[in-house]
Amino acid sequence: MAWIQLRINTHAEEAEPLGEQLSELGAQAVTFVDAKDTPWYEPKPGEVQLWPDTQVVGLFDASEDMPPIVRRIKARVPENTLIKLDPLEDKDWEREWMDNFHPVRFGKRLWICPSWRDVPEPDAVNVMLDPGLAFGTGTHPTTALCLRWLDGLDLTNCTVVDFGCGSGILGIAALKLGAARVIGIDIDPQAIQASEENARRNNVAEQIELYLPKQQPELQADIVVANILAGPLRDLRQVITDYCRQDTLLALSGILKEQAEDIHQLYSQDFDMDAIAIEGDWARVSGRRKA
Repeated sequence: MAWIQLRINTHAEEAEPLGEQLSELGAQAVTFVDAKDTPWYEPKPGEVQLWPDTQVVGLFDASEDMPPIVRRIKARVPENTLIKLDPLEDKDWEREWMDNFHPVRFGKRLWICPSWRDVPEPDAVNVMLDPGLAFGTGTHPTTALCLRWLDGLDLTNCTVVDFGCGSGILGIAALKLGAARVIGIDIDPQAIQASEENARRNNVAEQIELYLPKQQPELQADIVVANILAGPLRDLRQVITDYCRQDTLLALSGILKEQAEDIHQLYSQDFDMDAIAIEGDWARVSGRRKA
């Protein structure tokens, strides 16, 4: 099926009413995107957060008679409002994504390889990955920052906690780099499933234990990595810290660079902190647990 997108630039307070009108006019889907590349901070639970300058996008069947719909929208928005119609190519979007997910190297030893592609260096440390519906392919800067950090460590015989494990990419990478045991924790059952499948794919299923938060065990690890978001990193500081004994190494990501100093200061109560690592708009905070 072919589609057409109707894009309307507006302000946050007008975005949801416009979205509702697009639905009433026959839009098959309505999305809200940032119209001016503004950093986005995660909302509180139950909160709908929109950018000050928001673009409302309605997706219509290409056979829809669009001029009357555009006239209805123009009647309710200011005269200089940017309204644009774009044809959307009919593609197999899953196939498109798979075609553009290539093996990527992180650090000196580690490659993340899509499970449907050949590995570029058979003698390297290769993690074969199919993320499914879970976060974590290595292509996002926050994951890349954590992978490079892990690649720089001696993980021989270490116990690692992967807090917010997603696809299992960090925990599995740690095992392939020499860790003995990984405990993966995530709030999403689909992440647990993806991690299990990827662990089997990499022949490390017997070394990884996966838990939802209410099931998570009490233990202290040699390495703790949490690639989640700044809000949960604040709220769960004590939970994360409790996984760390003296000299445990900790890495935190999922943090916008504007948020990094706040997280750095918060965790400095219990950790000797490293310099903040920045990649693009994102950051990694790391340190070693104090005595």
